[in-house]
Amino acid sequence: MNNAKEKKKFVKSKFATISHRYDLLNSVLSFQVDRYWRWVVARQLREYPAGSVLDVCAGTMPLSLELSRQAPGRDILAVDFCEDMLRAGLAKMGRNRQRNRILPVCGDGEQIPALDAAFWGVTVAFGVRNLADTEQGLREMQRVLKPGGKLVILEFSRPRNPLIKPFYNFYLNRMLPRIAGAVSGDQNAYEYLASSIAAFYEPDELAGMMRVAGFTKVSQRPLTFGIVSIYIGVK
Repeated sequence: MNNAKEKKKFVKSKFATISHRYDLLNSVLSFQVDRYWRWVVARQLREYPAGSVLDVCAGTMPLSLELSRQAPGRDILAVDFCEDMLRAGLAKMGRNRQRNRILPVCGDGEQIPALDAAFWGVTVAFGVRNLADTEQGLREMQRVLKPGGKLVILEFSRPRNPLIKPFYNFYLNRMLPRIAGAVSGDQNAYEYLASSIAAFYEPDELAGMMRVAGFTKVSQRPLTFGIVSIYIGVK
């Protein structure tokens, strides 16, 4: 992408195109391990069982649902800049009782539509990579957290294990776009996924950016052979 505005427009259009198949593809392409990843993220906020949590880049809101499921006293603001994704998530929820505690809002993760110090927790699952300005997004997440609140990021990373790495790269760059393209009708969207993972920051770099944004007690750890990483920071 040549600039931030162009990237936002591209990412929004691609997510709108695949929104109707997004959850199905996530489960199929990750062999349903994505459910475990979201469970791990929500567990990081177990010390905040009540109050409000913000789910940024919420997409079809699978993480919002897990956050709600793990804490019946919790309310979730689910923010995403692609309205089609939020609508697809609402349609999927149907009459799920947890829907009453999830408020979907169409908004930008770099200009979060919320007051300062409004949330005990902020989560982002596979969304930081799609921000046009990562530093600005992190500053916004820090702004809306209460003092003592926690940011939890789940993002793709690149396995370093020499036995896993070649198989992962073949799957990500060759097989995944073709399978996803056949199911969703938009192979280009999943070619972008592969290229965005390859171009994203190393885990230590992102952790450093979190510290610059004002987070303390920053930690990072890989999950599932380093296919994804979880990042935690406290305000």
